[in-house]
Amino acid sequence: MSGRLAGKIALITGAARGIGRAQAVRFGQEGADIVALDICGPIETVIIPPATPDDLEETARLVTETGARIHTEIVDVRDLGEVQSATDRGVRRFGGLDVVCATAGITSRGSTLQLGENTWRTMLDVNLTGVWHTCRATAPHLIERGAGSVVLTNSIAGLRGLVGVAHYTAAKHGVVGLMRALAHELAPHNVRVNCVHPTNVDTPMIQNEAVSGAFRPDLDRPPTRDEFAEAARRMNMLGVPWVNPVDVANAALFLASDEARYITAVTLPVDAGATQR
Repeated sequence: MSGRLAGKIALITGAARGIGRAQAVRFGQEGADIVALDICGPIETVIIPPATPDDLEETARLVTETGARIHTEIVDVRDLGEVQSATDRGVRRFGGLDVVCATAGITSRGSTLQLGENTWRTMLDVNLTGVWHTCRATAPHLIERGAGSVVLTNSIAGLRGLVGVAHYTAAKHGVVGLMRALAHELAPHNVRVNCVHPTNVDTPMIQNEAVSGAFRPDLDRPPTRDEFAEAARRMNMLGVPWVNPVDVANAALFLASDEARYITAVTLPVDAGATQR
């Protein structure tokens, strides 16, 4: 198979839908075999509908249609043992590992002074510690391979403060620090580590009443998609309300490919100018 990732094996967390699915499909189109991990179930502090096993099966179907192979497992990134075991099984199946996308993440809302302790802790457990677990489980395989690329899916919240999501913002800033430290540690092994920072992305993580309603507090009902878009558009310099999952996947593909062979420790916005607004 030809392509920018021909002959590569990529592990992606949060692969059942959204950005993770887009990365899996896009990487498959470019020749990579995929190890796709997702929790496929609810997390107690998150009120938006969770991904399901059927979602992960749909990702597998879409990747298979590209001609790539895929190995799927249901995994909670909060459990290092689960992540390690699933990683090792995927590596044994395909014979190695070249690319890692730590994309699994959650969202919830609340003012800083009203956040419950469990809501705070769960956010950091998934969005920061879960990323470290992913890196911890996969990096030895990249080192053994002699080179590799790690792409941490971040957010504009990793580059600026956002209202009503202090726990999310803190976790995403933490991921930037983790990325920079890992970039130093893994550089001697020719393993690059970078972050991608999207603005709002058109996925179930934002297309729900909890998030859309926060953008339109002037309404006494959940906003329509168009009403949500009107408010979300104000965040971005380019005048779009959100980007698409494939836009983030394309940025991750660039960082994963040899085209970015000398790029490490960068925070790459895919944000329609939101961080400069």
